[in-house]
Amino acid sequence: MSKINDSQLKQLLEAAIFVSESPLSVDKMRSTILSELDVSSRQLNKSLKELELDYAPRGVKLIKVASGYRFQSDTGLGQLLSKLWQETVPKYSRAMLETLALIAYRQPITRGEIEDVRGVVVSSNIIRALTERQWIKVVGHKEVPGKPALFATTPIFLDYFALKSLGDLPSAEDFTANIEAAMQASSQPDIDIEQTNQQTDLLPKDPSIKANIH
Repeated sequence: MSKINDSQLKQLLEAAIFVSESPLSVDKMRSTILSELDVSSRQLNKSLKELELDYAPRGVKLIKVASGYRFQSDTGLGQLLSKLWQETVPKYSRAMLETLALIAYRQPITRGEIEDVRGVVVSSNIIRALTERQWIKVVGHKEVPGKPALFATTPIFLDYFALKSLGDLPSAEDFTANIEAAMQASSQPDIDIEQTNQQTDLLPKDPSIKANIH
C-alpha cells in the first residue's frame, strides 16, 4: 500500500467529505478513498480531529453526526443564509412537534401511547409525513391485542439535527423550543398538518446548510 503524509491525508479527507452527497463514515472512507493507502486508525483520527479544529472558528464547520462526517454552515447563520433562497420556511403545528418529541424521547412507542400522552388522536398525516421524511420508522410491533406498530427515530433524524446518537438529545423542552425557534425565521402562517391532505414536503428545513447535500 502507498504511504501518505498527514498534510496530504487532511487534504484528501477534506475534499472527500466536501464532495460526498451524504455524511461520510470512517468505514466508507476505508473502503473508498483510503482503500489503497496505508493509513492507521491513529493517523486517520488525528487528521479528522485537526480538520474539526481548523474549521471550528469558521462559518462552515466539520461535524460528526450519526452517519459520519459532513460540512455544514454555523447554525447561528441559518436565518441570514436562508435569504439566499426564495422559498419561505414553512411552520408546523404543535401537534407535529409534540408527536416527534414523544417518539424521540420515548421510543419505541405506539401511536396509541402517543395519543394517551397527548390526550388527542394522532393524525395519520403526521405519521405519514414524518415517515416520508425518513425521520421515523416502524421498528416492530407490540405484543398486545392488535399488535400496534412501534415507532422510533432513524439515523437520518439524528443527521438532520446534527446528533451523533440519541444520547446527545437535549431535554425534551429544549428540543421542541429549538425547532420552534428555527421556524420563527419564517413569516409564513402555521401549517396545521392535521387539517391538510396536500402531498408536500411538510417538515422544516434545517436552519444550518449542509455542504455535502446536492
